[in-house]
Formats: sequence, structure tokens, C-alpha cells
Amino acid sequence: MSGGIDSVAVRSADPRGGHLTVTATRRPRAGRADVKCSVPDAPEVAQRMQQVVRLARHTEARADSRDQVVLSLDRAPQAGERGWELAAVLADRMVRGVLAPQQGMVANGWSDAWHLGRIEGADIAHLGAFVGQPDPAAGVASARAWFPLYSGVEYDSLGWVEVSVRPLAEPVEDEDAAVAVPDLDAVRQAQVRAVLAGSRHFDGRGQGQWRTTVRFGEPRFQGDSYELALVLADRMARGREFLARGRVIATGRSSSWHAGKVDAVDGLAPKCALIAREAGPGDRVLLPKDWEASLPPGLREAVRARGASLACVERIGII
Repeated sequence: MSGGIDSVAVRSADPRGGHLTVTATRRPRAGRADVKCSVPDAPEVAQRMQQVVRLARHTEARADSRDQVVLSLDRAPQAGERGWELAAVLADRMVRGVLAPQQGMVANGWSDAWHLGRIEGADIAHLGAFVGQPDPAAGVASARAWFPLYSGVEYDSLGWVEVSVRPLAEPVEDEDAAVAVPDLDAVRQAQVRAVLAGSRHFDGRGQGQWRTTVRFGEPRFQGDSYELALVLADRMARGREFLARGRVIATGRSSSWHAGKVDAVDGLAPKCALIAREAGPGDRVLLPKDWEASLPPGLREAVRARGASLACVERIGII
């Protein structure tokens, strides 16, 4: 196993009285998940704990997935209580040797941006402060792209996907472990990772070099028309694509991202109508080249009248 101890416990003050105790142990991964969590009678808290720990790891300059870390809470927190999150992050770091263990430590804090190392509800504002380092958010680059969320109802709108990247000190072979997609289920996470792996292969510069966090403004969506927006957000975050004055709005998928090819998606007419309605000054709209001959009459003019630009593309890298 990698360096460190085999078990550590960190307590968190419980508003009901006493403490909650997070216990972290590690063992050879042997093909198992990198992080496993359990909380008595509260599977949703265990799921959140796994999410928190994986996101917080994305502030670390090195990725080591040889061990599995198992974390547990000794009892379920009260509904809505999130102060235990910092204790889970610290326990995970201590058991892996990233942070020196401290006997009897009590930690309370939470965050909606663990991938940036931000901490709320604690005297320390960011994770770097625990080891005398700068705010880890300074080493993270983020970019968003928008895509049409269309299901045929009145609240259809543009959704966003955000990619945040942090360069790794050393390349990793297990790139999947370096990509966190906290908002989606396991199947969707695998799809996102596959898209990134393919498009970075085409790019030739992104594989194994980045800690990557992917977030969606609205995670409950169907289909794969988000893929082009995801790829563009990733390229912008890594400095491989220029930024628009406004937003990048894109829809498209691919059966061969490794070749950089952009394919058509379903819903041309309603998605174009939605984009025409939502586009604004400085926005850049990118649609599949296969759509070009079938674009609704007047779409380009309507987009231009709103101060945006529109292009139909057949591959990435030349946008």
C-alpha cells in the first residue's frame, strides 16, 4: 500500500449534543471503488460523503488510486446537518498520508465547492490552510458552456455544464479516478468520462494530466446532446479554445470523439427555436454541420439580431 497509517478517526461536534465520529481505513484497492462510505440508516448521507471526499481530492496535486479508503459515520446526523463534511475530508487525507494525523481532532465545516477547496462554517477558509499552502482554488481553471434542455414543456431552457481542471504534478494512468462527476449517476458518469477521454485523445494534450470536476446546472436530463458543450467547456478550461464575449451555446454528440467528429442530435427544430429565444449579446452558438441544410428559415438572422453569432461545425479543434 502507499504510505500512511491504516486507520484514523476525526470527530465532528453534533448540534444534538456530543460528537459524530468519522472513521477512515484503507486497504489495497484490488479493483474496488476508490472510496466507499457507510452511515447507519442514512444511505443518502453516505452518498454525499463519497461525493464530498472525491471532490476534495481534486484540490490535491497528486493522484494515487492504489488504495481503497472506507469511511463511516458512527451514527446518522440530523436532517440537513452538514458539519461532518470537513471531518470526512480530513480523515480521508490523514489515512492516505496527505495530512499528518492529529489525535482527538474535532472539525466542523461544509462546502458547496469542495473541488475548489472552499470551506464554510469553519475558522479556516480553505483546505490549503491546513498545511500552510495558498488557496487551492488559485490553481483551478473553470469554464462553462450551455446546451438546450428540451422536453416539450414550457420551462425548457438552456442548461450549463462546467468543467474545472487542476494540473497534476505527475501524469496518471487511471484517468477515470481523476475525473469527478458528482451530480450524475454511475452510468452517466461513465459516459462523461468516455467523452472527455475521447476528445482529449484527439487533442493530444489532455490525457492523464488533469484533476477534472464536471458539474451540471440541471443534472436531470436525458439524451446525449450535451456532449459538444461538455467538450468545449473542457477545452476552454484547459486553454485549448478561445472564450466568447458571452456564452458558448452548443449541441451535438459524437460516436468518435477521438477523431474530433461532431454528429447531429435529435430535436433540430425545437432546439433551434429555444436557442433563438435564449441567445444574447456576445453568445457563440455552435451546431452540428449535419444540421446546416435543415436550419429553420431566418435562424441565423434571428441569432444575429440578438447580438450572437452562429456556426455549424463538423469537428472540434477548428472552432
